[in-house]
Amino acid sequence: KVGFKSRIAKYSVEVRLHELTKVEGGEITLDSLKAVGVIPHFAKQVKIIASGELQSAVKLTGIKVTAGARAAIEAAGGTIAE
Repeated sequence: KVGFKSRIAKYSVEVRLHELTKVEGGEITLDSLKAVGVIPHFAKQVKIIASGELQSAVKLTGIKVTAGARAAIEAAGGTIAE
């Protein structure tokens, strides 16, 4: 074994903005992303990144977002609850 391997990186997943449209309903949580197959079942942390476009308003609960993704979600009329 050479170098450093993060134990957290194995359970962290990045999700693009356009993938949020696969979730039915307005509220998006870690469990709802797992249910539709956007993220694997072993994921413990999710971060939304600003890639793609978001057409409808969504409510994120307990999910981290980047600054660019936060601006895009709020511009579409969505909210983010930490």
